[in-house]
Amino acid sequence: MLTRRTLLATTGAASLLAVHPFAARAQANQAHLRIAETTDLHVHVWPYDYYGDREVDTVGLARTASLIEQVRAEAGNSLVLDNGDFLQGNPMGDWVAYERGMREGDLHPVIQAMNAVGFDGATIGNHEFNYGLDFLMKALAGAGFPVVLANVATEQGATPAEDATLVPPYAILDRTLTDGAGEEHPIRIGIIGFTPPQIMTWDRRHLEGNVQVRDIVATAEALVPQMKEEGADIVIALSHSGIGPAEREDMMENASVPLAAVAGIDAVLTGHHHREFPGDAYADIPNVDAGAGLIHGKPAVMPGFWGSHMGLIDLLLERDGGGWRIVSSTQELRPIARREEDRSWTALVESDAEVLAATEEAHEATLAYVRRPVGETDAPLHSYFALVADDPSVQIVSQAQKWYVEQLLAGTEHEGLPILSAAAPFKAGGRGGAEYYTDVAAGDVSIGDVADLYLYPNTVRAVRVTGAQVKDWLERSAGMFNQIEAAGAADQVLLNPDFPSYNFDVIDGVTYRIDLAQPARFDREGAVVNPDASRIVDLMYEGAPLDPEAEFVIATNNYRASGGGSFPGADGSTIILEAPDTNRDVIVRYIVEQGTISPSADGNWTFAPMDGASVLFDTGPGGAAYADGVPGVTLEPMEVTEDGFQRYRLAL
Repeated sequence: MLTRRTLLATTGAASLLAVHPFAARAQANQAHLRIAETTDLHVHVWPYDYYGDREVDTVGLARTASLIEQVRAEAGNSLVLDNGDFLQGNPMGDWVAYERGMREGDLHPVIQAMNAVGFDGATIGNHEFNYGLDFLMKALAGAGFPVVLANVATEQGATPAEDATLVPPYAILDRTLTDGAGEEHPIRIGIIGFTPPQIMTWDRRHLEGNVQVRDIVATAEALVPQMKEEGADIVIALSHSGIGPAEREDMMENASVPLAAVAGIDAVLTGHHHREFPGDAYADIPNVDAGAGLIHGKPAVMPGFWGSHMGLIDLLLERDGGGWRIVSSTQELRPIARREEDRSWTALVESDAEVLAATEEAHEATLAYVRRPVGETDAPLHSYFALVADDPSVQIVSQAQKWYVEQLLAGTEHEGLPILSAAAPFKAGGRGGAEYYTDVAAGDVSIGDVADLYLYPNTVRAVRVTGAQVKDWLERSAGMFNQIEAAGAADQVLLNPDFPSYNFDVIDGVTYRIDLAQPARFDREGAVVNPDASRIVDLMYEGAPLDPEAEFVIATNNYRASGGGSFPGADGSTIILEAPDTNRDVIVRYIVEQGTISPSADGNWTFAPMDGASVLFDTGPGGAAYADGVPGVTLEPMEVTEDGFQRYRLAL
């Protein structure tokens, strides 16, 4: 039986034009090449929400694979590439990493799925490093396609071209194109991969002393000419890096715009941002045509996340001497589901049976893993109102972290210092949609519920900071909110849509109020923009004003402690404890030890009153069941938004 990979190679040229009408659009000496991209799959292979334990139509490589098959049916010349972040991100990934493990010869289920699809290549995203290098390399060993990454080296040379990279920096794929006259011609397609240099901060415990990183654009400038010298007719950059500032900066996290300007790069596949391009999310960025899907005039796509879309670049190529040049291109996204007027979702494709069959055993094992009870809760755990009031889902994380850190600091030089705990709501709507909230009913608590409370496989860290740094930490968090007019203006929008909820840290162990009449001291990236602003007022510890000179320990995670989010007091230099356990495991242990938890919020933070002012706040419709019991606030239900969120009015 012909596999997907061999089908095109064995189809005759004449019949190819009949079977693939898209190929017939090319003239003699011209050929169409279709490039399909996936990105940020995060182990979403099945169309299944493991946290909610239910089937869904909006995620899953099994669905995206059906779109890929459609593209192959439309055109004989096609290439399928993944842009990284495929090994981590849902309970299936955690089951492999923490339960089953990766022995020599094991196949990771997402690699099994990608092999079944017949990917032609991939790069490595930042989350591939979350489980350590040994796990990563064992997982990649099973890939039936080249995995490339140019800016991470086990040993750096004088230039990027002299680096000993963790995996090959690039690959040159020898393919055959059928032109408009039915003639076959060879083509050499270069793929080169990049990941954010910030991995050295985000996964410092795994990477420090083992690998080094380089700037994305500088690496491309060094290696793309080398790829051309080795015969690459066209070069495709697999950029696990968002579409960010137009101006080039050293060691940029989101470098896809200056990367596209590098001579010799013909197309850029982007990701990391979990957004859609072409699309309105990137309108008005210099050198970016968000409608056409062009960056510096070069074709580019970013197909959402979790398999929600397939990115598609169509290249019209023309023979130029012995090689090929791009004559024109079109870019588009193809979704796996459509949102209806009643806010329901309609699947646009069925799951690919081959992908499901390849990963069915892992899927069933994951279901058993997440359904395993570890304790009980006598009250619901939900995050619907975590951005407007102290919240039980954040509170339980803070309590578990503090409980754990107290034990590990006992007998050390830090014993006796007051221990605070910082935690943020990870599932709080936003781009995840109106259903993207934690909602655990009272009763049994399973591993899946804990994973729902704490999405990421972070490990526990503790930092030693001053009272002044505690205040600035909270000032950084308060960037979550827009500035509100104090003169009694009604129905102002409360939340800053560009501020991610995972950067809204609530610090437990102190009490404080947030004065929304003040501007934010820090911008979205953590830079000071209003040095005289002070949103955090009435900051108290044990009933007395917090002493800016006093010292505290804050229990947090490796991402935050190592500089993630650019929080004052958390740049890696203040770490006093690097624990071996993940925050999730600590929460599980805490629940097991307690037996039954009582996750009531203690109301340690509120908004400062603003007479006559009111704000609008959107949350998931499931929050209606809890709206009357949110401590410290009175919520008035308003309309349901076009995106399916329930809007509330909150009087300040």
